[in-house]
Amino acid sequence: MAFTAFIFDLIYLGGKMKYRNFIITILFLLPLSSFTYAAPTGQDLGDNWCSDVKMHFYAGGPEAGGFAGIVAAGAMNAIRDTGADAEIIYSEWDFEKMVRQLRESVGLGVDAIAMMGHPGNDALMPLAKQAAEKGILMTYQNVDPAGVRAKYGGGYVGANLATQGKALAREAIRQYGFKAGDHAIVMVPLGDYARAQREDGARIIFEEHGMTVTVVDGDPKYASDPNMSIPIFSAALAANPDTKVIVHSGSDIMNVAEGIAKASGYGPNELLQIGFDTSPQIMSAFEKGYVHLTSDQQPFLQGYLPVLSLCQTAVLGTGAINQDTGAGFVDTNNYQAVKALADAGLR
Repeated sequence: MAFTAFIFDLIYLGGKMKYRNFIITILFLLPLSSFTYAAPTGQDLGDNWCSDVKMHFYAGGPEAGGFAGIVAAGAMNAIRDTGADAEIIYSEWDFEKMVRQLRESVGLGVDAIAMMGHPGNDALMPLAKQAAEKGILMTYQNVDPAGVRAKYGGGYVGANLATQGKALAREAIRQYGFKAGDHAIVMVPLGDYARAQREDGARIIFEEHGMTVTVVDGDPKYASDPNMSIPIFSAALAANPDTKVIVHSGSDIMNVAEGIAKASGYGPNELLQIGFDTSPQIMSAFEKGYVHLTSDQQPFLQGYLPVLSLCQTAVLGTGAINQDTGAGFVDTNNYQAVKALADAGLR
C-alpha cells in the first residue's frame, strides 16, 4: 500500500515532473518492490514420496543372518521413510543364486534394483546391460563391481575393499606390535577376487611386514553356517601352534570366535582374533576376550543409502550416492561405545 500511495503522489505533482522522467522512476522502483515477496525455496516431498517406484533390494545373506540382517534393517527403515514399493531379496551368500535372482528381477521389469556386487563384473555385466536397456535403475552395495558401474552407471555404498583389509592389518601391527617372523592365519574367500581383495589385502600387509601367513579358503557357505569354519581354523592352528592372530572374513564367521578359540584349546586373550563388522555376538566376544579388533563397515548404511539413492534418482533425477562406509575401527578400548547399537542390530 505504501508503494501505491507513493506512485499516486508522483502522478499529482502538478506537472513538475515530465512524463519521461516519471517512467524512468517507475522502472527503477519496480524491482525494489519485488523484495517484498519471498519466492518458495524448497518443497516438502511428503510421506510415501517414492511409492510409485517398484524396487528389489538384495540383502546378500540369509534372512536370519547377522550381517544380512543389519543390511536388511537399514533397507527396511529406508523403505518406511520413503514409501518405496520394495521387496527385500535374500540369497544365502550364494553368488550363483544372486545372479539367478537378478535375472528374475530384470525380467519382471521393476523400476530399480539395489544389488550386492559379489558375483563380480563378468557375471553382472550382461544383466546390467539388459537392465539399462529396459530403463531399470541399478546401484550396488557391499562389493563394488567397478567395471559394471563404469559402463552402465550406478552408485556404490560400502567399504573400499581394496584398502580396508590393508588398513586392518596396519592397525593390528600398530596395536599389537607384530614383528617379522610372527605367524598369522588369514581366511580369504578365494573363489572371487572382487570379494577376496579385502582379506588378501591383510595378507599382503602382513607379508610386507615380514610376517608368515597361512591362507585358508573362506568358502561363502561358511557365512550361512559359520560353525563349519571351526574345524578349518582348528586344523590350521594345530599345524601352526605359534599363530599370533587370526583374520576372519566377515562378521558371520567372527561370530563364532569363542567357539574357534575353545575348540583349539585357547582361553580368553590367548589368541588375537580380528576381522570385519560388528554384531551382538562380536560384542559379547569383545567382553569375553575372544575378539580384539574389527573394521566396521556399517552395514546399516549399506541398506539404507542404496534405497534412498534409487528413490532420489527415480523421483528427482539426482545422481547416485557413493559412500565409503568402512573407515573406522572398533577395538577392546572403544567397543562399549557401539555395543548398544550392535546389540540392537543397527551397527
